[in-house]
Formats: sequence, C-alpha cells, structure tokens
Amino acid sequence: MKDEYDFSKGNRGSILPTKGKTKITIYIDDSVLDAFRLRSEKAGTGYQTMMNNALKDYLNKNSEQPVTESVLRRILKEEFPKIVQLTK
Repeated sequence: MKDEYDFSKGNRGSILPTKGKTKITIYIDDSVLDAFRLRSEKAGTGYQTMMNNALKDYLNKNSEQPVTESVLRRILKEEFPKIVQLTK
C-alpha cells in the first residue's frame, strides 16, 4: 500500500455506469404515489417500475405529443381513478 495516492485526475460520480436510466427528483401527489405503491405491492413489483411503465405506455400511444408538466399531470389524473378502482 502506498503512503499517498494521486486523485488529481479522478472523476466524481458513480463507479458503475447507468444502463439507460437517470436518477431524478420529481414531485408526485401523495395520493398518486400511495395508489402506485398499493397497486405495486399487490402486483409484487416496484412502484417506480410501475410508474415508469405507465409513462412508457402513454408515450407509445401518444408519441406525437411532448411530455410537458401539464401533460404529465393530465396523464396521472386520468390514470389515478383506474388505479383506485383496481385497488378496491
């Protein structure tokens, strides 16, 4: 073991590269998040995966529309009642 190491040419960040996913911070209504968590628990999958799949499905159906904040809010409002019905 060396007494000193030179980190001057080192890079900050994760050691392992990500594979097609990016970590972000997003604010989701509590009721929407709770519904996804409940539904994912019953399905035996992760709620983030389920939310990602819901967004992918929407994009595949509506690829010509850009996903803006208002579009995302509309999607979640449309899907939320369906999720609530499935959890009852």
